[in-house]
Amino acid sequence: MEEFEEQSLTDHLRELRSCLIVSLLAVTAGFAVCYSFIREIGFWFLKPLAEVLPEHSSLIFTSYQEAFFFI
Repeated sequence: MEEFEEQSLTDHLRELRSCLIVSLLAVTAGFAVCYSFIREIGFWFLKPLAEVLPEHSSLIFTSYQEAFFFI
């Protein structure tokens, strides 16, 4: 069984802060990478729907903000 050393409150808060900073940087980096490939990801998600659409038709967005998700 693992034994934990006793830490003061400030040590816990320092460790929490460093974990939160690393997590925030990882999420930001992941968002930046995904945002740079937004068109490819959007086409990948919409490919099954586009394959079953009739020829010479397009997607219709029912609300104003829906079109901005796959620009």
